[in-house]
Amino acid sequence: MQKITPFLWFDDQAQAAANFYVSVFKNSKVKEITHYTGEEPVGQKGSVMTVAFELDGQEFVALNGGPRFKFTEAVSFVVNCETQEEIDYYWDKLTAGGGEEVQCGWLTDKDGLSWQVVPTKLAEWARDAAGFQRVMNVVMPMKKLDLAALQKAYDGK
Repeated sequence: MQKITPFLWFDDQAQAAANFYVSVFKNSKVKEITHYTGEEPVGQKGSVMTVAFELDGQEFVALNGGPRFKFTEAVSFVVNCETQEEIDYYWDKLTAGGGEEVQCGWLTDKDGLSWQVVPTKLAEWARDAAGFQRVMNVVMPMKKLDLAALQKAYDGK
């Protein structure tokens, strides 16, 4: 069991959300589903309470906790991508069905959870202050990141 597990609060769509995320990320699975017993102060007896799932080795739990809390951009998950094809794939999948493009490689999915879909090269580029500043100047107005344009900026072209 991993030491820290993100615990995501949904109104009543925890199972649908977990199934969606598992369909997007390779090497992923739903691990366990628990149900309300009727003893809890929320949730109807027999309805889904939690869904434990794994996305490419990272464990999560989704809770059907009711409409009290919503996701905000204060918490996001970073998807590190090696290629433009990977960026395109995750961007398209995570914005499908009502998700929204934000900017700088950020998006919110149809449930309002924030994601950053970014190239792994950002970490390498960050070691060179001047090159990284050029990259960030290009990143800021973008929505989905264009790896070729970022590489050109880093190279000073």
